[in-house]
Amino acid sequence: MADRPEPPTWAVEQPALTALAVVGAGLGILVLLPYLQYVLFGGVLAYILLPLQSRLEKHVRPMIAATISVITAVLVILIPLVYLLNVALRQTTQLVDAIRTENIDLEMIESELADNGYPVDLAGLYDSYQDAISTAVEGLANSVLDIVGGLPSVAIGLTITLFVCFALLRDGEDLLEWLYRVVPIDDEIQRELFAELDGLMEASVISNVLVAAIQAVLLGAGLIVLGIPAVVLLTLLTFVLTLLPLVGSFGVWLPVSIYLVAVGRPVAAGALTVYGVLVMLSDTYLRPALIGRTSAFNSTIAVIGIFGGLITFGAVGLFIGPVVLGGAKVALDLFARERAG
Repeated sequence: MADRPEPPTWAVEQPALTALAVVGAGLGILVLLPYLQYVLFGGVLAYILLPLQSRLEKHVRPMIAATISVITAVLVILIPLVYLLNVALRQTTQLVDAIRTENIDLEMIESELADNGYPVDLAGLYDSYQDAISTAVEGLANSVLDIVGGLPSVAIGLTITLFVCFALLRDGEDLLEWLYRVVPIDDEIQRELFAELDGLMEASVISNVLVAAIQAVLLGAGLIVLGIPAVVLLTLLTFVLTLLPLVGSFGVWLPVSIYLVAVGRPVAAGALTVYGVLVMLSDTYLRPALIGRTSAFNSTIAVIGIFGGLITFGAVGLFIGPVVLGGAKVALDLFARERAG
């Protein structure tokens, strides 16, 4: 059996200071936990704004550049996002009203399904599950009220996000130097680890956000042409679903196509189906064009990282989850390499 390595001399010679550092780090983590997702969101936002920050620093001081970058983020990202969410919330009611007021021919849908070998009694199903549907609608309404009631907490969280973003943009280099001093890992290994994490972050943000945004805009344009109600809501829903693996825009255009058939617009339904398939196929070309043919992410890390990140970190887990999981793999690979060496 190999001998265990001796503890570092500084840990033995300064036990009180070591304990104080561990306790301080633990307490710091406890303070961060309630707003961890907003802190992480600030980090993602700072990463997105880093190219703008670098260009501005060529002409002005880092503090002024960081201020301009944060203001740009508020004007270009946060305010439009809040506005779109507000419009989408209002369009939810409009979409429900539109479905209720349309003359949906259930008998025609049942006949089409029966001809294809799927006999079903839609009216009977509705009667059977009417209580469950009412409960689900009530739950959705309560969720909306909870979101509205939690707006003060969201405002505090977004304030934290902006401060974190500002600090990282202004003092990012100082933070890296501090990590090199504090983290008990060889500087060269830290640089290699940070380089790998940078590649993971770039692939995560670009491949997820940009591809989802392009597909959402494409499908939204098609919905506008067909005169579908609540386009903003459906476009935002497409964006969210496209961020998730194994779902994509299919989760929007298929129900809308079924709706069009139900209201007697089979030609529009067929056109939307063809267009939706083309939008989905564009993913095959968009990701390689935007991030290159990199092996930074494999399908397992992407799927587990996104869903696990959503549960662990909230919405920001869409971007952080794959990075954390991929970063863990990189750290273990570096550990195994150094131990073997």
